[in-house]
Amino acid sequence: MKIRFAAIALVMAAAPALADEPDGLKLPSGFHASVVAEGLGPIRHMAFRDNGDLYVSTPRARTGIGGGILAIHLNPDHTAGQSEHFGVVDGGTGIRFYRGALYATSPSRIYRIALPKAGLVPKDEPQVVVDGMPAINGSTNRQIAFDDKGNLYVAVSGSGNFCPDPSTPKGATPVGLKPCPDMGKRAGVWRFSAAKLNQKFPDGGEQIATGLRDLSSLDWSPADSALYLVVHGRDGVHTAWPSISQADDDAIADEMHKIVKGTDVGWPYTYYDGVKKQRLVAPEYGGDGKTAASGNYDTPVATFQNTRSAPLDLIFYTGKQFPAEYRGGAFVVRHGVGGAQSPTGKNGYDVVFIPFDKSGKAGDMKVFADGFAGPTAASKNNGKAAYRPVGAAVAPDGSLYIADSNKGRIWRISYDN
Repeated sequence: MKIRFAAIALVMAAAPALADEPDGLKLPSGFHASVVAEGLGPIRHMAFRDNGDLYVSTPRARTGIGGGILAIHLNPDHTAGQSEHFGVVDGGTGIRFYRGALYATSPSRIYRIALPKAGLVPKDEPQVVVDGMPAINGSTNRQIAFDDKGNLYVAVSGSGNFCPDPSTPKGATPVGLKPCPDMGKRAGVWRFSAAKLNQKFPDGGEQIATGLRDLSSLDWSPADSALYLVVHGRDGVHTAWPSISQADDDAIADEMHKIVKGTDVGWPYTYYDGVKKQRLVAPEYGGDGKTAASGNYDTPVATFQNTRSAPLDLIFYTGKQFPAEYRGGAFVVRHGVGGAQSPTGKNGYDVVFIPFDKSGKAGDMKVFADGFAGPTAASKNNGKAAYRPVGAAVAPDGSLYIADSNKGRIWRISYDN
């Protein structure tokens, strides 16, 4: 893979008056936002270098630029200064720094990219750390995280909404395969060495979790030395199985889990009802919306339900700028769901915060940042929303950066009360 470079023109905005948050954002008392950059296109996740430079992943090849990574040097006033685009690593969207090197994913590979002490972009070709991840069918997002022992974790989603038996007659009620052929090949989390090159997926790593339908949110919590993720609940259950009510469909949760070796989140055989607080048998395996699932399935530490909200990023707060109650807690970026327009709006289009104690017990979730979509409830619809939050990163100074997927806008949220 050849490294390619291009300059990026960024539109910068001056910081707003403290009494008036930009774009109508709504934040807790003492927090304020400023615009860092805009016009970056369909950006996804972000990672900070120790020196404060910001690196941004792209979900797919970008017309006129060709995919890759955006590197941004920030001015003293936290607006974007020098910027460059490099490489063609795209589509996987996972991006992290570990021991001074940038790690980035494509759907099939994880790369390690060495950066010079001075300068935004690499001089050498990226090195392949993991190769052979499945690049067709299902989500191509490949989120990564690192622990404090030199391990690299990668999440690979399942191949679809559920795992249908292809021999089911057309027009008949869908039937699920058991065992699902995804098991052991995807729909899980694998652990690899962060230091070793050319590891092969999946046999070169160790699978530590299974039963994951689709996810874009994975992070390591230093507070309790544990890996966490948020997995998306299944879609369209009432449509495919009318015996499951729309209310029960809406109660199917997006789930946040603490991952240990052997964690099974239950897909495709089960789903979690966030209202009943119970794991149920999936309808293609005989479930009726009431029958509890039997098996050693994990219980989520937090859920998002009553029509799902598309959580697309998870970041534990490791900074010191925010008040003490935020330290060690998790920010979850909720992109907002699409589908038919709703006059009352859809869930998500916001950033929520979940406090955690040192034992890993989650507290009550609250909305931290809102207003991205626009001033009315109906703004929270795909196609109407002005902005859709998609990624988050904690800067070296402890401020929180949020990325938008609609127009490629980035905000900085700081605390100065």
